[in-house]
Amino acid sequence: MNPPPTSTPAWTLVMTGASRGIGLVAARTIVSTDLSCHLVVLARGGGPAGFVDGFGENAGRVVVVDADLADTAGTAAAAAEIRQMLDDAALPPLRGLACNAGIQYVDDQQVTVDGLEATFAVNVLANHVLIGELGGHLAHGSRITITVSDTHFGDFRHNLGLVPAPRWTSPARLSRPGAFGGASPSAGRTAYSTSKLAAIHLVHEWARHLPDGIEIVSYNPGYVPGTDLARAASAPQRWANRWVVPGLTLVSPLDRPAAAGRRLASAILGVPHAATGAYIDRGRVSDSSAESHDAERERDLWDHLESLRSQTCRRQ
Repeated sequence: MNPPPTSTPAWTLVMTGASRGIGLVAARTIVSTDLSCHLVVLARGGGPAGFVDGFGENAGRVVVVDADLADTAGTAAAAAEIRQMLDDAALPPLRGLACNAGIQYVDDQQVTVDGLEATFAVNVLANHVLIGELGGHLAHGSRITITVSDTHFGDFRHNLGLVPAPRWTSPARLSRPGAFGGASPSAGRTAYSTSKLAAIHLVHEWARHLPDGIEIVSYNPGYVPGTDLARAASAPQRWANRWVVPGLTLVSPLDRPAAAGRRLASAILGVPHAATGAYIDRGRVSDSSAESHDAERERDLWDHLESLRSQTCRRQ
């Protein structure tokens, strides 16, 4: 990825999931290669200690907004804070939104303050809320990027059988605990793969709603060993994910976090070029699963997410 010309007008990128893993690599890559970019990171508790300082000489162009993406009202409030900064010209025009945050639990029993299943709340609903609350401030030429996963294919080729296939049901059921059987790792992983299928459905539906000049894409980084995605897993699973599985990158096409983060940065910055609604697989435009293309599902999901978002707005 080549640095853009220094004469590029200043612009703002809002990003989730930038405090660790491939998101942190992508965030640092973007602000160091595009000196016109001002980065706004949504992170619970304002991010880890020293997070902004980690950007070095570019730290002056990084702002952190406290947000718990499992709290729908809190996510909407964070978006309102960003809108105010844009309206006050404390930030340059908004040209990018990168929804990279994601979570995988060991069951489907984790409940948010809204009574929702946490995987769905973070991996699907939070993305919808942020796009809905910030979309009106996106400038012409903006790209929205949602990080998804090839686990949505549900086959051995894409995830080596490590994650069960998604199991679709009504969005109202998916958003509540226990949709996949309860307190078992299989239920948690199914909730994860299904949430990533839902995120692709969401991209397709938003592509129908966004105005011309604003594109939305889904981005699949593939399985990246050594990240903290499985931080809610058991201690042995976390240990293997961090120390054993990364060795597979030496003998397989798996990316390490540094390479995967750089690919994510490119996707956020508009490389490769892609039509709105496209699925980008590790740096190239590709096809998502046949199941991920279902206009009726996508409308149903949209309607349910809009209902949840509306309930949140009434509570604020």
